[in-house]
Amino acid sequence: MKTNDLIIQTTTKLVFFIIFLFSIHIFFAGHYTPGGGFVGGLLMSSAIVLLLLAFDLKTVKEMLPVNYTVVTAIGLLISIATAAGSIFFNVPFFTHVYDYFNIPLLGKTSIHTAMFFDTGVYLVVVGVTMTIIQMIGGDE
Repeated sequence: MKTNDLIIQTTTKLVFFIIFLFSIHIFFAGHYTPGGGFVGGLLMSSAIVLLLLAFDLKTVKEMLPVNYTVVTAIGLLISIATAAGSIFFNVPFFTHVYDYFNIPLLGKTSIHTAMFFDTGVYLVVVGVTMTIIQMIGGDE
């Protein structure tokens, strides 16, 4: 018997983008207020889990054809490279720097090396969380 989940699926598509955008907001706000890569990654994972609840695993894999193991590896590489980058400048491990840049549409913006580290954390959290959930949910 096939169920008609039109309302939940339509609502989920909208809510997914709201949670995704909030995840990005929390990621960027985390440099000055609570949040950052970990919380943003958890929010992104929760948005994908919401898709899994409304659709089946096969449909979500078709909508988001992402290998989360690769996402985890890329996140680890970014985080390790950012943290270890301080070694090349003969400063203590995990030393972060920042500078101000004039970015079109955003104006004068500070960019921190911590943002690149948080990007890696964001990717690791999303990758690991979704790998675990897909492993559990993929069992028949």
